[in-house]
Amino acid sequence: MIEKFEFKGEGYKTVMSFNTWRIGLINYSQRFSKFTELERHLETDEAFVLLKGRATLFTDEQTEKMKKGVVYNVKKGVWHHVVMSKRAKVMVVENINTNDQNSEIKEING
Repeated sequence: MIEKFEFKGEGYKTVMSFNTWRIGLINYSQRFSKFTELERHLETDEAFVLLKGRATLFTDEQTEKMKKGVVYNVKKGVWHHVVMSKRAKVMVVENINTNDQNSEIKEING
């Protein structure tokens, strides 16, 4: 059996999960339109794959223009954020228990 999952709304949505991991999709939204915040996950890595459009992955030490089909892994505890074009779509693979209790967000001044 093959299942198919899509997300056409704005922002982030988990589209499937299995055992200890989940896959989410990010579409353009105000949150992902500019570099105004960073987040970090204290218990897990998080992987990003650009599916379409343009996106830049920021960490507290690095800026990476994403290429389609490349897996970008952000290690546990690293501050990060994705900024994307209006037609972009990014896939996120992460631990299923990634949540507000084991993650932090900080605002960027500017």
